[in-house]
Amino acid sequence: MDNPAIYTIDLNFLGRSGTIAAYLVQHASGVFLVETGPGSTIPNLLEGITHCGYTIDDITDIFLTHIHLDHAGASGWLAQHGCRIHVHEKGAPHLLNPEKLLSSAERLYGNQMNVLWGQFLPVGEDKLIIMRDLEEAVIGGTSVRALDVPGHASHHLAYLVGDACFSGDIGGIRLNPQKFLSLPMPPPDLHLEMWRRSIEKIQAHSPKRIVPTHFGVYPDAEWHLQAALDGLEDVQAWMENIMPLNLPLEELRKCFVEFEYKRAAKYHISKDVVDAQQIANPSSTSADGILRYWNKFINIAQQ
Repeated sequence: MDNPAIYTIDLNFLGRSGTIAAYLVQHASGVFLVETGPGSTIPNLLEGITHCGYTIDDITDIFLTHIHLDHAGASGWLAQHGCRIHVHEKGAPHLLNPEKLLSSAERLYGNQMNVLWGQFLPVGEDKLIIMRDLEEAVIGGTSVRALDVPGHASHHLAYLVGDACFSGDIGGIRLNPQKFLSLPMPPPDLHLEMWRRSIEKIQAHSPKRIVPTHFGVYPDAEWHLQAALDGLEDVQAWMENIMPLNLPLEELRKCFVEFEYKRAAKYHISKDVVDAQQIANPSSTSADGILRYWNKFINIAQQ
């Protein structure tokens, strides 16, 4: 199938539609998923699969862009139901043994862990398939080509399927047809220059459609990818103005949230849309990632 059908499954995260998606893709022997969503939304995932006319038994494979809990949290549960899990080689050890991943997430989310993400089960080694840069998997006659695209996470892949690119978080967050992106920048792997190179790498393959996990299938990949590069420039300019002030962390978080709302207003995006984006991409968490990036890479280079 050159351009197989792509079904968007809205996982209704925290009861809010249009924030986290899993994507169902047809192939000759059934369907595969790109992303699973968190463990907390498994009932919504199953409902969406049924609504598309399939059952969990029809799912042969799952392609994870990366292992953050909103993208991969249900992968262990689905592996127990027979699905093969395709993932970056750096992410695979954390699916086999998620203890370190969960410990790190708990430091960010505290007692909200279960409400937000639910249970994260390990994936058995027999169900794990490593995907490397430019490697192709052919599932029921449908080609899925992986691109190694760090910047948001060191273990991030984008997937090319026909004319579509499933961009995970590297392509940014876009929750509506309006032309506006935000960029998720949590610790510990944020790296702006790697991110730029990753976007340029995707651009070199000239996809027509772009499919971010947050949220939807868009026909304007060329515009979208350039907007991601522009967003990186906006963030870098903000960093160069604000980070030398050495603000306390809470003040830095507040400052970056304000920056995101002002940036959205510049593009005439309503506050409701930005509020929804804050669910999918909390700017306060991005401030933590920016601080770590600044101290690890920029401050050292300037000394």
